[in-house]
Amino acid sequence: MKLDDIPANLLARRWGVPQCAVFRTVSSSLDAIHALAAQGAPAGTVVIAEEQTAGRGRDGRTWRSPIGGVWLAMLLRPPVPAAGALALRVGLVLADVVDELLAAPRARLKWPNDVLVDDRKLAGILCESRWQGATPEWLGVGIGINVANEIPEELRHSAVALNELQLDVRRVDVLDRLVPALVRCGTPSVGLTEPELAAFAARDWLRGRQLAQPTPGRAAGLAPDGALLVDAATGTVRVREGSVRLA
Repeated sequence: MKLDDIPANLLARRWGVPQCAVFRTVSSSLDAIHALAAQGAPAGTVVIAEEQTAGRGRDGRTWRSPIGGVWLAMLLRPPVPAAGALALRVGLVLADVVDELLAAPRARLKWPNDVLVDDRKLAGILCESRWQGATPEWLGVGIGINVANEIPEELRHSAVALNELQLDVRRVDVLDRLVPALVRCGTPSVGLTEPELAAFAARDWLRGRQLAQPTPGRAAGLAPDGALLVDAATGTVRVREGSVRLA
């Protein structure tokens, strides 16, 4: 298939990845990337879906994925960064892409995996590993970005699409900037670097806000391993997983 009239093999060459598969409809791009990984697909393989029928986010949440959005997954092979730090690193890359397209510093990051513009969700990131016993076999990075897809009326207060902010933006405009940078995100590292922590702090939507979940307290930034720091009554707590709810 083609994406924005460009064949998949030309997209792979354009982005410097070993292969790219474009599907009309899949359950989720992550399901497709796991299937290709099990067949021996190389690291850097990319899957793009026109539509997902069962797109998913963290904690089993669904992600509406109609035609017009970017529903992408990339395959990484070991050694790879820890999934928590990787999701945040991908968020930084995606925020830079959004700012470039909008020609303004508007993208904010909400731990652990959301990209916001004007307090509304534009994109989400989900990393899923597959293991053989105690050995990691591969990791899939799933990214959903609202580009030119319709946002349901009941979600317009909490979600936004890029074409609402920048008319005539195309999916390939996003992907040309995003995919080559994603390849570099897979480089193994101990955790987030000081420059990455500083870049996240500049975009940190949660910092200073009072939280009810994942633990009561005031959001206080990130640790190098990607954990959320929360100033609680008993001291600073490191939270490595969970959903955020404001107090």
